[in-house]
Amino acid sequence: MPALEPALFRAFPGARERLPRAPFLAGPTPVEGLELDGLHGTPLFVKRDERSCPAYGGNKPRKLEFVIGDALARGSRTLVTTGGLGTNHGLATTILGREAGLRTVLVLVHQPVTDAVRDTLRLQAAYGARQIYGANVLGAAAQTLRVLVELTFQGERPLLVPTGGSSPRGNLGFVSAAFELAEQVRAGALPEPRELYLAVGSGGTFAGLVAGLRLAGLATRVVGVLVTDILPPSPSRLAWAARRTVALLRRADPSVPHVALSATDFTLVRSELGPGYGSPTPAARAAIALAATAGLQLDGTYTGKCLAAILARAKRGELGGGPVLFWNTYNGVDVAARAPRAVVDGDLPAPFRRVLSRGI
Repeated sequence: MPALEPALFRAFPGARERLPRAPFLAGPTPVEGLELDGLHGTPLFVKRDERSCPAYGGNKPRKLEFVIGDALARGSRTLVTTGGLGTNHGLATTILGREAGLRTVLVLVHQPVTDAVRDTLRLQAAYGARQIYGANVLGAAAQTLRVLVELTFQGERPLLVPTGGSSPRGNLGFVSAAFELAEQVRAGALPEPRELYLAVGSGGTFAGLVAGLRLAGLATRVVGVLVTDILPPSPSRLAWAARRTVALLRRADPSVPHVALSATDFTLVRSELGPGYGSPTPAARAAIALAATAGLQLDGTYTGKCLAAILARAKRGELGGGPVLFWNTYNGVDVAARAPRAVVDGDLPAPFRRVLSRGI
């Protein structure tokens, strides 16, 4: 992997030695104009984070640079994390953990079984994840505790990675992303966005970007499009996460200024969730098809719903004339083609075979 210095360290070089990271990013991701029908004259740009990392694209590598860097610095050999059956975070953690020589244990909760979920479960196994079925949130918590105790007694130093990689350390990846965007604005790659839209699951990307934009001096308003009903973050909790992230950064480099962050800094759009997490909506499907005409690949769980929100607000005249930035957090790497082995449903642990056989 290329050892590219993140924009965060260019802004605050004093943090470089105190915030270990695993260098996964391929470089600043490009920003491009996005011409789509239905925008009613609003200038729309896209941040192409699907190209963030050669091994796995999207927003996950930005967080995992700092999370896995911390694991390596601690001498951990195993990462433990949670998510839905088709968790992209879990797959990314498995793939990038493998790149860094770490094993991954995934404790998974139920979600609607789609073809994409099946594919992701197989890929998790293909890249070497140990998969444990937690059924629901309480079951997953119990299983996660059991695994951590088991690994500790085996002499491991397991690192618990919060769902979505959303922790003060993981969120630093998007503080850095905000500084990267500020550099691109200053370089003339795009005008300063009036609003920035992104899909919101666990909320770490949202918290990191809001904190980072404030530190970088951009006035861009971040609008989060909620895509989960499984412990969804609230504006007050997002503000708390952002403040903790800034506090960690200030401990690493005291030159980092204090910034005031409150719930009013976090705008959440809840209209695109549909039946729940992992359930595509007609509006998301339409947005995915429209994006494809511009050569942009999206998904039905996260980014399709985010673009659907932009289009709906444009139709209602709520974008304020723009410019607007759509942050594409989807993975654009064909990880199936890179998989070390092929996995079929029959190779999965028995609880997952039973879930997939029911198809619900």
